[in-house]
Amino acid sequence: MVHTIQGKTVGNIGFGLMGLTWRPNPASNEEAFAAIRTAVSLGCTYLNGGEFYGPPTHNSLTVLKAYYEKYPEDKDKILLNIKGCLTPSFTVDSSPAGVEESVSRSVNLIGGKGLIDQFEPARKDPKVEIESTVLALQKEVEKGNISGISLSEVSAETIRRAAKVAKIESVEVELSLWQTEPLDNGVLEACAELGIVVLAYSPLGRGMLTGQIKSHEDIPEGDYRRNLPRFQPEVFEKNMKLVKEVQKLAEKKGLTVGQIAINWVLALSRRPGMPVIIPIPGASKPERVRENAVEVELSEEDMKEIETVLKTFEVVGERYDAHGMKMLSGN
Repeated sequence: MVHTIQGKTVGNIGFGLMGLTWRPNPASNEEAFAAIRTAVSLGCTYLNGGEFYGPPTHNSLTVLKAYYEKYPEDKDKILLNIKGCLTPSFTVDSSPAGVEESVSRSVNLIGGKGLIDQFEPARKDPKVEIESTVLALQKEVEKGNISGISLSEVSAETIRRAAKVAKIESVEVELSLWQTEPLDNGVLEACAELGIVVLAYSPLGRGMLTGQIKSHEDIPEGDYRRNLPRFQPEVFEKNMKLVKEVQKLAEKKGLTVGQIAINWVLALSRRPGMPVIIPIPGASKPERVRENAVEVELSEEDMKEIETVLKTFEVVGERYDAHGMKMLSGN
């Protein structure tokens, strides 16, 4: 299945850019190009990046600027969603001035107007009413700097308030076997009612659901995941139990754990009353991009088996450190 969003055709699975530049040893442009080119060739053309995913000299936007210079034919194929409005101290500023500054920087970094299809504040600013933020974003749409408005990690109430002010193209949430809260907090319901696409980030549990990380020591030095509660040595093995159980189903179906995780999200999207949900897994190597792009049909029996696993093996630890969790509290 394909979807037409803002006049562009995208597949059921998108592509997250964060891991290409926001890591201790970021990918070179050539390595990033290979991953992006593979994603585009497979129809994973809904790309998600960030103004702050790396330094001003090497982030999602600078990589894409160079990519478009090499592959200009891909400009019209890619539907680009960009996060911004994050200060150097990692606090949100989505005041009208903050929105204008962040959008302006992003447009300059990518090389001009019209290349950012959707722009979203990384989080809701607790100091600013959502109506004020959305009005500021709508002005950027009217100026031609961006083509649409998105939101990230917001509540159902905030989504409904925002949608009364301007059209909201997408809402980004963390949704995975490791993070099922959107199934219960009303966000998916609100998006379905309003016809808003949901971008499911970290569908692979920040790498845990790939099966590649088997201990805390497998996480590279300097990697942000070393500080996350769910990856700490004292709870790591408890959280691996869920992965090991999903591995059993993956082996029965001839798939990887990651493919089960991604297709679980797609299966949710097909259920009645659900919005379009597009998982946006990241990868830095073409072979991983190809692995993540595999679509399979999970039966109701498969889904029931997964639900049993989720009920039996509870994930231990918060999603983020204390600062990260505080940023979620104002949504």
